[in-house]
Amino acid sequence: MGYTDIAYVIAAILFILGIKKLSSPKTARNGNTIASIGMLIAIIATVVSPGSGIELDFKLIAIGMIIGSIIGATFAIRVQMTQMPQMVAIFNGFGGGASALVASAEYFNKFGTVDQTTFLTATIILTVFIGTLTLTGSFIAFGKLQGFISGKPIVFPGQQAINGFLTLALVVMGVSVCIGGGQEMNMFYGVLILAAILGITLTIPIGGADMPVIISLLNSYSGVAAAATGFVLMNNGLIISGALVGASGLILTNIMCKGMNRSLANVIFGAVGLEQESVAGSDKQIKVKSTTTEEAAMILEAADKVIIVPGYGLAVAQAQHAVREVADLLESMGKKVLYAIHPVAGRMPGHMNVLLAEANVPYEQLKDLGDVNPEFDDCDVAIVLGANDVVNPASRHDTSSPIYGMPILDVDKSRTVIVNKRTMNPGFAGIQNELFGFDNTVMVFGDAKEMLTTLYKDLKEL
Repeated sequence: MGYTDIAYVIAAILFILGIKKLSSPKTARNGNTIASIGMLIAIIATVVSPGSGIELDFKLIAIGMIIGSIIGATFAIRVQMTQMPQMVAIFNGFGGGASALVASAEYFNKFGTVDQTTFLTATIILTVFIGTLTLTGSFIAFGKLQGFISGKPIVFPGQQAINGFLTLALVVMGVSVCIGGGQEMNMFYGVLILAAILGITLTIPIGGADMPVIISLLNSYSGVAAAATGFVLMNNGLIISGALVGASGLILTNIMCKGMNRSLANVIFGAVGLEQESVAGSDKQIKVKSTTTEEAAMILEAADKVIIVPGYGLAVAQAQHAVREVADLLESMGKKVLYAIHPVAGRMPGHMNVLLAEANVPYEQLKDLGDVNPEFDDCDVAIVLGANDVVNPASRHDTSSPIYGMPILDVDKSRTVIVNKRTMNPGFAGIQNELFGFDNTVMVFGDAKEMLTTLYKDLKEL
């Protein structure tokens, strides 16, 4: 085993340790640092020992690193926490696009030479297919998250049949490129074009409610594309890192699907979020009780245990620091405060954890679905901040509901539920939340940050 392979093994160990530490908010930052060191080792090993007969242009490498660093630093500084899902989607797309470009360059470089083996060509086609699909699919996801593409599922007649035809055509063209016949280059361009189209047509029918799953899945795709590129270049470090990303992304995707009690196929083809046909009782008017922050403060003053449920409304309002201030004040008043985190709350995996970590919320107060649900039985007040579908009791009993069977946070079991929303508009699933009409629920309308700031002042005055 050469020094390069030893360096790759060390890098792989650091990748695994880093991913392991990413599983907990308390160790996530250290995990990110460890994995970054592993990647640095892998890059140095690759540059120092690129392989026999390969000459590197260090000037171009330096230029690429400088440009990439500037773009990355700009994103990191300028992108707000509410835009983090969009940035993750873009980075997934860039990862897939980079793999497709490298594989394409290798195909053009080896085309017609003795080095163009069937294995190499097949691996290139697989990389180009997955990488290009990831690129266009990720940018559609970005558009849905950013709002310039409708967050609702976009469907049209024969959509699945068209996707099936595109997939079949891709297989035929890919095989044609591998076996030759004089039209390999045209077929290769056809694979590029059809893969790009398929990435779009597979993503546009997916609604905003399923974005956490799709971001995780596209992340897995980018890892698989990177691993395939490793086989194209015969680079063990790239194979290992890509396989780890692909596998961890699939595991996270499975966790997200379980969090919604739905299969991956249903997420991709179910088009949740479309306007639902009226069924018996589904259009029943919900009568809500609106209250003020002064009354909410008095309810909280009498409470001993408070559970805060953050949702996307909290992220949009950038209210993570305001909610931390309210929680600190409640704790100073002798009350127990916890945060309930649903697996698919927000618009990307771990969105709420990242948001609250930015506000330095103590890690031990963050409770996931399984741990926090028993806590609601003796909870005095549950504060729901912009969450909707993840606290909708209809998932337990309404078989006609698109979220039926989805595990939810049992906030309705609390003695009192204070819900903050801007309006009565439904969540991503496109249905009203029956929780809002319960006898133990009161609504405080308005921007989450403004509401929490006012609530803080009212609590101080008690």
